[in-house]
Amino acid sequence: MKISKLTGERIQLKKLKTRPPRKLKDAKQRVDELQLRLLRQQQALFHEGKRVILVLEGIDTAGKGGIIRRLTRHLDPRGVRVWPIGAPAPWEQSRHYLYRFWQKLPEPGEIAIFDRSWYGRVLVERVEGFASKPQWKRAYRELVEFERQLTADGVILVKLFLNLSKPAQYERLMDRLREPTKRWKITTADLRSRSYWDQYQTAFEDMLNKTATQTAPWHVIPADDKHYARVASLQLIARQLGKHVDSEQVRLLSPEVIAAVIDEFGEDVLRIHLGEDFGESTD
Repeated sequence: MKISKLTGERIQLKKLKTRPPRKLKDAKQRVDELQLRLLRQQQALFHEGKRVILVLEGIDTAGKGGIIRRLTRHLDPRGVRVWPIGAPAPWEQSRHYLYRFWQKLPEPGEIAIFDRSWYGRVLVERVEGFASKPQWKRAYRELVEFERQLTADGVILVKLFLNLSKPAQYERLMDRLREPTKRWKITTADLRSRSYWDQYQTAFEDMLNKTATQTAPWHVIPADDKHYARVASLQLIARQLGKHVDSEQVRLLSPEVIAAVIDEFGEDVLRIHLGEDFGESTD
């Protein structure tokens, strides 16, 4: 997978790829395999009480929602929260812009997924004039410090930036117009932000350069091919979570449930329905 990991070195966004090096084969099968792997990791994180934050950023139509749907599809919903971030409510605007994000941090054993995030201060608020220049310029230091506090406190933080080209965005907008079930996705904000394309590219580049650190790196994923981007994103997340938990030791059925099933229905039921996983579950 062609993923750029940024830890503080300066980059030019236009030099980072938006298309994958090659066509991805068996994308659906790979997603299925990664979903099971992520489920095991989620169970391990829950049992160990570890906290996870996943941040997804990118221009409109970059594919954040599609990745999040595939990421969460088979996870235990009790242990995952998805936070779609829009404009702050009036009562939030009277407080520091990070206030509303402190309210959404994960509890022990929980995964918090941010569909857009605190980076709005240096993206939409900067580009479309909702924050003054002194405010958004000061925010880079505040964001780095905010994430330093999180990681120092033991939070597992994974940041993904989906790098989409302007022609690919056009095709996705047209696809939403053509397909009735996708038309709800188009908003006036999407069309307005496209008119700021160059300004957003500058803001994204500054964000990547000023907020990538060793403890909170950015991972830039080519997003023109949505199937590639989904597999690459899930694979990256699984790899990062795998550094913190040993999911190979996780049983998706607890010993208590196994004992209750055997007591109620007999061991043959487990053999029939678990198949090759039978030995792993009863060891």
